[in-house]
Amino acid sequence: MANPALDPVASSAGESRIGTTLRISGAVLLLLVACWAWLVIDAPIDSRQGVIQKVLYVHVPLWFAAYAGFGLTAVCGALYLWRGEERFDRIAIAGAEVGVLFCTLGLISGPIWAKGTWGHWWAWDPRLTVSLLLWFIYLAYLLLRSFTEGSTRTARFAAVYGIAGLGAVPLNYFAIELFGGAAMHPDNLERGSLGDGMGWPFVAGILACAAVFVHLVIARTDLETRRAEMDQLDTDLEV
Repeated sequence: MANPALDPVASSAGESRIGTTLRISGAVLLLLVACWAWLVIDAPIDSRQGVIQKVLYVHVPLWFAAYAGFGLTAVCGALYLWRGEERFDRIAIAGAEVGVLFCTLGLISGPIWAKGTWGHWWAWDPRLTVSLLLWFIYLAYLLLRSFTEGSTRTARFAAVYGIAGLGAVPLNYFAIELFGGAAMHPDNLERGSLGDGMGWPFVAGILACAAVFVHLVIARTDLETRRAEMDQLDTDLEV
C-alpha cells in the first residue's frame, strides 16, 4: 500500500480541500470582524467608565477564544492517549498555540482597560494573577514541544500535561467568586449585565473571535501535518 504522505494525488486533493476551507473561513472571519468593528464603534458610551469600556467587547471574547484553545488541547490530548492517532496530537498543538496567542492578546488588552478604569496598568488581582499563570502553563507546553524531538513519548507526556493544565481555566473564570472581596475585577457577565445597545457588539466579538480561532486552528493543523509528511519523506528517502 502506498504511503499517503508520498502519494501526490492524495496530497494534492488534501491541499485543495484545506485551501478551499481556509478561503471560506477567511472570508467569514473578515465579514464578522468588519461587523464587530462597526458595532463596537456604534455602541453607546458607558456613563461611568466612558469610552474605555469598549475594550470589554475585545477583551472578554479574546479570553473565551483562549479557553477554547486550551480546551481543544486537552480534548485532543485525551483522544491521542486513547486512540494513538497523530492527527489528534497535531490538533492539540494547534489548539495550544492559538490559545496562547489569544491569551497573550487578552493580557495586553486587560491592562489597557485597567489603566483607564483603575488608574494603573497592573494589579495583582486574583484573576490577573491566575491569567498570567495560565499563560505560563501553556507557554511551557509549547516550549516542551519545541525543544524536544517529536517522539511518541513526548506527545504522550504533552497530552497529559495539556489535560492537567486545563484545571487552571475554571480557576481563572471563577476567580472572582472564589476570592470574593479580594478581586478588583467586576463580576462575570450575566443575563442583563450589559446596558441597552451593548449586547450585540459583545455577541459579535464572540462570533468574530470564534471565526478567527477556527481559521487559525485549521491553518496551524495543516502546517503541522505538512511538517510531519516532510519528516516521513526524509525518513523514507534515507531508508
